Amino acid sequence: MVEEPLGGGIANAGQVVRVGPHVLRPSGPHSGSVHAFLRAVRRAGFEGAPEPVGIDGDGRERLVFIDGEVPIPPYPEWSQSDSALASTAELLRGLHDAAKGFDPRDLMWNDGLADPEGGVIVCHNDVCLENVVFRDGVAVALLDFEFAAPGRPIYDLACLARLCVPIDNDFDQARLGWRPADGPARLRLVADSYGLNRDGRTELLAAMEDALTRAEEFIGRRVEAGDPNFVEIWDQTGGAERYHRRRCWWNDNHRQFAAALR
Repeated sequence: MVEEPLGGGIANAGQVVRVGPHVLRPSGPHSGSVHAFLRAVRRAGFEGAPEPVGIDGDGRERLVFIDGEVPIPPYPEWSQSDSALASTAELLRGLHDAAKGFDPRDLMWNDGLADPEGGVIVCHNDVCLENVVFRDGVAVALLDFEFAAPGRPIYDLACLARLCVPIDNDFDQARLGWRPADGPARLRLVADSYGLNRDGRTELLAAMEDALTRAEEFIGRRVEAGDPNFVEIWDQTGGAERYHRRRCWWNDNHRQFAAALR
């Protein structure tokens, strides 16, 4: 059957394809752990994750294709709506609830974007718009569990906020087609939609620091290692200066974000 390339993503850019009812993507040493996790959360009633089929003879993962719309830059207007953001946070809550019965110990995980504090709940760690399937503007499934690893759900939610609020200055948001938006209000919407209590909101603000730092360290390592996909993105978006801008913007606006979560 004909292989149809699927867009989106950086780490596996150009290597993810659709073949009929299935998706083929590169596998890794952690793929078996991810497949075990995906099967477990689906058995627990969470339908918003891909169904793994197995590993092909050529070493590629095979998963069942999930029908819907996946936004890629420049992001379409509908994908930036508050309702899209709210449904994405609700979907992540569903994943975390389903993951509570899964034991991640003694399994191999990709720690590239994992929670630096660790944890016992397997988290996605890379919920960006390109990794969400929407139908009629509502998030129905999460994709690309390559960076799934045990951690704290609050850190996973902070990663979602970093990428989907997004936590960034207007200049760099515009590069990806984001329209100007009220960041603090959208972070509050994430907290509301996920169902955080007062203590959880305080934890979310602190976890944002971990999420920002982890992302900066991760892309720095990939660029230093010469990964061509990350080097290209690094050069296109301004290199270290781009991350310095984001960090300064976050620090300058921290008080407004804190107030929004009270």
